[in-house]
Amino acid sequence: MNKNGIAFSRFHPVSLFCYFLLLLLFTVFTQNPVLLTLALLGALLFNAATNTARQTLADIKFYVPMFLLVALVNPLFSHSGATPLFFMNDNPVTLEAVLCGVNIAVQLCAVMLACKAFSKVMESDKLLALFGKVSPKLAVVLSMALRFIPLLKRKWGEISEAQKALGYFREESVFSRLASYARVFSALVTWALENAVDTSASMSARGYELAGKKHFSLFRFTRGDGIMLALTVALSAVTLAGFLLGKADFAFYPRVSTVNTDIFSIITYAAFGILSLLPFIFEVKEVLKWKYLRSKI
Repeated sequence: MNKNGIAFSRFHPVSLFCYFLLLLLFTVFTQNPVLLTLALLGALLFNAATNTARQTLADIKFYVPMFLLVALVNPLFSHSGATPLFFMNDNPVTLEAVLCGVNIAVQLCAVMLACKAFSKVMESDKLLALFGKVSPKLAVVLSMALRFIPLLKRKWGEISEAQKALGYFREESVFSRLASYARVFSALVTWALENAVDTSASMSARGYELAGKKHFSLFRFTRGDGIMLALTVALSAVTLAGFLLGKADFAFYPRVSTVNTDIFSIITYAAFGILSLLPFIFEVKEVLKWKYLRSKI
């Protein structure tokens, strides 16, 4: 069941779905820089541990420019704040807007990397097992959506290689190259639509929407899954208590507020930090276990 070699993906779909749902909810609904930094750190470490060197380099090329773009855009459009740094076109660029932009960039990257981690561990068979009985159509849509982007990327590469073999992409003119890319895009869209129709017809022919059918699943909820789910709920409960008591409150306007550092705030940060690092902790545990077993051979 662990097809991708990721230790964290061995857990039951219910445990994994609850974990990522709670993690994303906390990350989306907070502005606290400590919590967002912990969320980003956990997502970065997990993706780095499960990526190849080439994938890690591709992530750096994508996320670093996006981070800088988001961080720089906010102070250009938001002029709120009580601490102007300098003026641009008679508009103040404030310290609060700059820090808020950096915070938004951290939040966006943390959410995107968490979603990427979710797509790694929640494969299509897990989504079907999780939502198949409740809503078969939703299960199919989610499983297809998760596999659609990598499928399109792979198909784009195949079509591009075929076009190059036919002699396209050799023109030096910019317009000629754009026309070549347009042909590839047109073929890709046509293939995607035909594939969607074929998939729909195949599912209907196999009676996927028939009432009263039985669902087969290889996943069994074990003691380890229960421990993982209980740990997720416990850490989330502590974090939620911190939210409700205002320990995670933070504001950038009109002035940057101070981070709470009382004992319960630290407990809240620690609980959310452990929650964010859980996938990475399991990956490290698996690596250490593997090395220990090899040393015994």
